[in-house]
Amino acid sequence: MIEMRVAGIAIDAVNRSPIVLLKDGQERRALPIYINQDQAKAIIGALENQKPPRPLTHDLIANILEAWGMTLERIVINAIQDGTFYALLTVSQGEVKKEIDARPSDAIAIALRTNSPIWVMEEVVADASIPVDRDADEAEQQAFREFLANLRPEDLIKGGGFMGES
Repeated sequence: MIEMRVAGIAIDAVNRSPIVLLKDGQERRALPIYINQDQAKAIIGALENQKPPRPLTHDLIANILEAWGMTLERIVINAIQDGTFYALLTVSQGEVKKEIDARPSDAIAIALRTNSPIWVMEEVVADASIPVDRDADEAEQQAFREFLANLRPEDLIKGGGFMGES
């Protein structure tokens, strides 16, 4: 899994739909997830630490978790199927942990309100992310190609086994 953070909300230039943009810690990959206007408002409100006069749905959920001594340990965007993302909330209370299915936009809005980490499965990142820093990606690929070009068979043998095997 890859930990990501909300980089912000963007607007698709073609269809004017809001997109929540997640970025990895090195800001090398971005994961765009299309959301609707209400979901965008909920995420922006959390990013800007806006406190509504009365709790909205995501605030209510965060309040319920707190009132019952529950912790949102993390959210995980765990799948993408036919262009639809899926997420899980990992909630704990003492020794008991539960995973709860959620829309990624709701999971993100709640995670922001509870300061919980946002994780994305590697296969989702591989399938749906876009490169942010193409130069760094190319430099890393070139360094790996050079490593392979200079690799000798004896470099692979350590301790009498193959690649550290005993």
